[in-house]
Amino acid sequence: MELQSKWALVGGASQGIGSAIAQIFAENGARVILMSRGIDKLEAVRKSLPNPEHHVSFPADLEALDKLSPALQKLVRTTGPIEIVVNNSGGPAAGPLVAADVLEFEKGFRSHILASQLIMQSVLPGMKDRSYGRFINIISTSVKIPIPNLGVSNTIRAAMANWSKTLASEVGPFGITVNNILPGYTKTPRLESLANNTAKRESKDVSEVEQSWINAIPARRFAEPREIAEAALYLASKRAAYVNGTQIVVDGGRTGCL
Repeated sequence: MELQSKWALVGGASQGIGSAIAQIFAENGARVILMSRGIDKLEAVRKSLPNPEHHVSFPADLEALDKLSPALQKLVRTTGPIEIVVNNSGGPAAGPLVAADVLEFEKGFRSHILASQLIMQSVLPGMKDRSYGRFINIISTSVKIPIPNLGVSNTIRAAMANWSKTLASEVGPFGITVNNILPGYTKTPRLESLANNTAKRESKDVSEVEQSWINAIPARRFAEPREIAEAALYLASKRAAYVNGTQIVVDGGRTGCL
């Protein structure tokens, strides 16, 4: 069991990639803290995990920083040291950069950079005590090549990537690693929303939009959330102790072929 008895805080755990990560962590012995906004969806996922009584639902709004910090402190007092953190939250709304409202940048910065900073500061002392810690950030291939019509998201994701690399150099001496996973097109509600918006903007059928995306992927398909979760499992484990400050692209070869 890769993660036996380790507490893992998983963001966006109510659906998609976050839910898949919670599942594979639980299968490998972790005690999972499922974090998202809606308690009902979180509870549904928690009850689907192996040994559901070992896991905790933690409803939190990452934009409400004044409430997030005390909630995190209370959580850590209850669970004890949290050794694995998966920062994973919904991306900013789609749209061209030139038309983006400045408040969209502020919103994205709060829910990604600032929330991740608060989470890190809440769990870091316990990681140092254990000489073991893993921060895994689910970002986007836009870190390497910006994606059209995702102006705010491209900007915020890049900031998150550099936050991660800076943190990796500071916490590495304590047995703690910080790495990013850059998923390509993955079968999630986020992808469905982007496809619908693109189809509407370009006056196309959704199936036509999706097929054009698939044609740009050497693997000729979208990823399953579980495939992203497998990469997270590796980074969370002891096997990845010497992998730090890097970005793992999981996109079927699309980015490497651009």
